[in-house]
Parts: sequence; C-alpha cells; structure tokens
Amino acid sequence: MITKEDILPFINSALTEDVGDGDHSSLACISVDNIGRVQLIVKDHGIIAGIQMAIWIFESINPKIKLSIFKTDGDYVCHGDIVLQAEGSSHSLLIAERLILNCMQRMSAIATKTSKYVNLIENTKAKILDTRKTTPGIRMLEKWAVVIGGGENHRFGLYDMIMLKDNHIDFAGGIPNALKKAKEYLKKNRFTLPIVVETRNLVEVKQVIAINGVERIMLDNFSVDETSMAVKLINKKIKTETSGGITEKNICSYAHCGVDYISVGAITHSVINMDLSLKAI
Repeated sequence: MITKEDILPFINSALTEDVGDGDHSSLACISVDNIGRVQLIVKDHGIIAGIQMAIWIFESINPKIKLSIFKTDGDYVCHGDIVLQAEGSSHSLLIAERLILNCMQRMSAIATKTSKYVNLIENTKAKILDTRKTTPGIRMLEKWAVVIGGGENHRFGLYDMIMLKDNHIDFAGGIPNALKKAKEYLKKNRFTLPIVVETRNLVEVKQVIAINGVERIMLDNFSVDETSMAVKLINKKIKTETSGGITEKNICSYAHCGVDYISVGAITHSVINMDLSLKAI
C-alpha cells in the first residue's frame, strides 16, 4: 500500500523541477489573492488512476484547496466525465495542474492496459504481474497504477527478491551453482528473500525442480506447448510464471496452460497516456 509519506519525496522533487524560483507566468498576471475553480475532465475512456495522487499533490502545494471528488481510483470513465473539482488560490491550482495531469494520464493508461489483460484471463487462475520495465524515478507510480488496474506487483526492485535470470545463471556457471550460492548468501546474511529462477528450456526446469527452496519458476519465452509441458512437469510443486512475448492475442493460450502468474512488461513500458484536462470553471 502506497502512503503519502512514500510519495512525498517524489512530489517535492517534481515541484522543485517544475517551479524553480517561481511560476513567473502566474505571478506576472494574476493577483496572489485570486481564488479560482478548476475541474478535471476526461477526454478519453478507460480506467482512471491517480486520484489519490492528485489529492496529495494539492495538499502538498496548498492544504487550503477545497476538493470535491466524483470518481474513485479504478473506476471506468468515459469522455466528458468529471473526476474532481478544486477551489482555492489560482496560483496554487496552476502550479498543481501539469504535475497532476502528467501523473494521472500515465497512471490511467497503465491501469487501463492492465485491466484489459486481467479481463482477458479472468476465467483462469493466472494473475497478471508487472516487471521492472518501468520509467526511472516514477516506478512507484507505475506499479501503483498496475494494482489499481487489477494486476499484482512483481518485485519492486533488486533488493526484495533473489531473481536468478539468464545472465546470473550463466555468470554463476549454471542453475545448480547459482542456487547453491544464493542459498548460502541468504543464510549468511540472515535474509528471508524469496528465490525465483528464470528457465529457458525444459532441461533447466528439471534442474530447478530437483533443488529445494525455490518459490517460483519463470518460464521465459517458452512456446504455449512448452509451457503446458513445463506446468505438467512441475506438477504444482513450485509456483509458475510465464514471461516473454506475451500479447493480447496469445495471453489466453498461456493462461490456459495452468500457470500461476503471467508477467507483462507492456503494461508499463508501452502505453499511450489517457487524455485528461484540468480546466477553469
């Protein structure tokens, strides 16, 4: 769960980047005492995300801004819907405008795409996962949007999971040695991190099955038939995740193989922002 304390450093950094030594456009032509009203209008359709983010941005800029909220994160919205209205210092509203739109447009796009993938496999047991293919600096926002869209977060970063991918395995001299070293490392440092191992073929899957202590096997770039064979081979002894080359056209086929998770980088790295507007009323 994202908290205001988690997100405040980002908000402060973003405002410093944008405002600098002052919003001179507003200072030049609008009285500091001027009170204005704005509303956030949807000019697109999909899953709205980032409303709570907008609230925290307004609060950070000026806690005296009065808000009326008409939608909830995760709601489906259509062209012309009003998400929120805000009233207060015109200077504060103008400073908030672009940061709120930038965040919400991106988050809503990710939530919408995630929701589409989730709905495609709703009749299977598989869950949609995100990846680390996120935008540096706003990973927290993008992963938050995935959850709003009905997906689940994979590891947040390099620090919260032992994930042995192809390069780790090759550098370590193979799966058995990589796993041996990983377990020794966890024990030595008294860490309780889960271990996930990426496999490239059925031979590697068998190597992982033969070693205890792995939480999940990732089936990377397997065909649908290979995935089905791997799931049968694993036989529910270890959680399974399929990844690589997943699209809207083939995701159902992979889900019906019986995998527990499907990770999709596209839900964060290949989205088109939702069209939103913050206009004076």
